[in-house]
Amino acid sequence: MAAAKGGGRRTRAEQRAATVKTILDTSEALFSQLGYFGVTIKDVADKMGIHPALIHYYFDGKQSLFDAVFERRVKTAVTERTAGLDAYEAEVGDRPTVEGALRAYYGNAIQAQINGDTGWRNFGRIFAQVNNAPGYGVETMGTYIDPLVVRLIGLLKKALPDAQEEDIFWSFQFTSGAYSLILSRTGRIDRLSDGLCDSDDFEAVRDRFVTFMAGGFDAVYKRRKLQDD
Repeated sequence: MAAAKGGGRRTRAEQRAATVKTILDTSEALFSQLGYFGVTIKDVADKMGIHPALIHYYFDGKQSLFDAVFERRVKTAVTERTAGLDAYEAEVGDRPTVEGALRAYYGNAIQAQINGDTGWRNFGRIFAQVNNAPGYGVETMGTYIDPLVVRLIGLLKKALPDAQEEDIFWSFQFTSGAYSLILSRTGRIDRLSDGLCDSDDFEAVRDRFVTFMAGGFDAVYKRRKLQDD
């Protein structure tokens, strides 16, 4: 039995937990780089230097493994976003603003990318993949994220009470797409800006993203008002 910290020996439960964590950490890194369809159980096993049977002992196939990787962090992400929305609603009551609502929704998520370890950065890429997936990601997003989106949409409707409802949904869609690109950290902005910008610089994202997106909501809203007048 493997030695534990402090000179003792790991119990069977501790060994199991450590093994599962290593499997999840390794899978998370591979999924973030290669995507769901680019990774096999054998790839994970080879990276760990173990037999694939050990992974199958803990997980019932790749989908089960991927779900475990995603759910490990998404529950924390949902808790933090919920806390952000709770705090904002308690502060403003029935008088939210578009920028305030977006900051409440995205703020903690962006901060997690600043404060988090490599695992959180990897999770960000996986989240972006799931958010953009027309197939395997739909159910996952529906379970964990969509209830928060509906809550955000409610705040945005209060902020723009006479806006067209479809404009609010489309504006959120554009915001969500931009957020997914940011989480993907493709490095394209690094190349386009000749190194002036860094796709890993989430402090720069925090300082600009919400303000820019709120401006988009406002522009769509004002354009519609001009058309209707």
